[in-house]
Amino acid sequence: MHTPAGRERHRKLSQNLLQTGRPFRILPQFSVPALYALLEEEIARDTSTGFDWVYVDGSHRADDTLLDAELAWRLAREGCIFIFDDYNWPEQPVESVHHPRRGIDAFLALHAGEYEHLSKTAEQYQMILKKTSEMRIGFLVEQSAERRFASALSLGIYLVLAIDTSYAMAAAVTIRSAIEKTVGRMTIYIVDCGISVEDKEKIKSSLPERPNVTLVFLDLPTGSLTSELGVVWAKVDMMKILPVERALYLDADMLVRRSLEELWNTDLGGSSIGAAVDVGFPLGHDGVSQKRYFNSGMLLIDLAKARTRLSELEARVHEMKDARFRDQDVLNVHFAGDWAEVNLSWNAQGLGTYAEIGSADRDTLALGDMKDPGVVHFTGPIHPGLVAVLNPFVQPYTSKPWGYAGAPGHPFKDEWWGALNETAWAGWQGSTQYHEMCEGEKRKAIQNSITKFETRVQFY
Repeated sequence: MHTPAGRERHRKLSQNLLQTGRPFRILPQFSVPALYALLEEEIARDTSTGFDWVYVDGSHRADDTLLDAELAWRLAREGCIFIFDDYNWPEQPVESVHHPRRGIDAFLALHAGEYEHLSKTAEQYQMILKKTSEMRIGFLVEQSAERRFASALSLGIYLVLAIDTSYAMAAAVTIRSAIEKTVGRMTIYIVDCGISVEDKEKIKSSLPERPNVTLVFLDLPTGSLTSELGVVWAKVDMMKILPVERALYLDADMLVRRSLEELWNTDLGGSSIGAAVDVGFPLGHDGVSQKRYFNSGMLLIDLAKARTRLSELEARVHEMKDARFRDQDVLNVHFAGDWAEVNLSWNAQGLGTYAEIGSADRDTLALGDMKDPGVVHFTGPIHPGLVAVLNPFVQPYTSKPWGYAGAPGHPFKDEWWGALNETAWAGWQGSTQYHEMCEGEKRKAIQNSITKFETRVQFY
């Protein structure tokens, strides 16, 4: 507005906007400072609102167009109609830096997967998009609301699983359910303890398509505890190889039913890990000290702090490698006095089985928190032995939904199967292969019990 031409454009714009009968505001700055001002206002709000319609039409330089678009995109809400003018501007060759198309094409490549093309052809003068991703302002402006700092950085949640091929199918359920229930950025690390190429591809294809979700397979280092002692020790190995400082570990036998954001934001109060009490042994067992004892199926880990004692933890693994509950016992001993208790809703164990059986230790727990859990943990073996199935003291017995014995009495087993049918393993429950596996494992359980019986009984 410092020139006659600028003042005339402002007059015409004001006149046109008045004719709409809607409230409006014209920012006096050039586009970049004006967009920054809008970003400042937006991030100061209690909740983001964003814009439903954006029209980018300014300088014809490619870099200016790209910058304007990038800033405006962060103000556009999901579903916003986003229009670029001059895509086929005739006054300069399209490959010129003085043509907006280069900037628009760079923007389209950068944000691929975050929009739907509404333009019918590339020959149209305007490029029209519909935004399909959520609004994310990013770390562009000074934070006036501290509570929104993490979302502005948009680092998201770092979810970790450690599996071999035998748990690939179950892991697909855990990962997909986590993504479906959790809005926002998420990076999933899978510690590869021996996953076949085919199962890796099936896990990848099981994920819902979302531009803010990344899947990374991590290789174990040479000389890992896992390669020496078995897959169960991958929880310790992962603390060394994860390229982040905070991580949420979930066992692959879990079903996520609620957004993980609340769990992720749990204040550990200076502790190295957060975990839920073990419902089966709330005060531990004879092999470990009788004190509050956590289940290691869900671990929220401050890796920066945990790594300060990693060599001590690795040494303890070798000392206790034959402990009753293996990694869980080792972690409880190592992190004694250095773990924060997390609500049982985030690791709901023993539902429909031992959680329903009263005991002096268990009666001290807030078991009601597991009625509508955020994360269901299907504890117990995949294929239980005959003794466990017939044990009169724990009925229904404990096992996983996809094993030969199913998970009788478990309130969320059908929900697990429903989630599986959204993955690359859809239809597994009704397949011939599944039923043949069940029959084979059942016969194996019976034969193993007969063999043990005959070994135990002495004939004279």
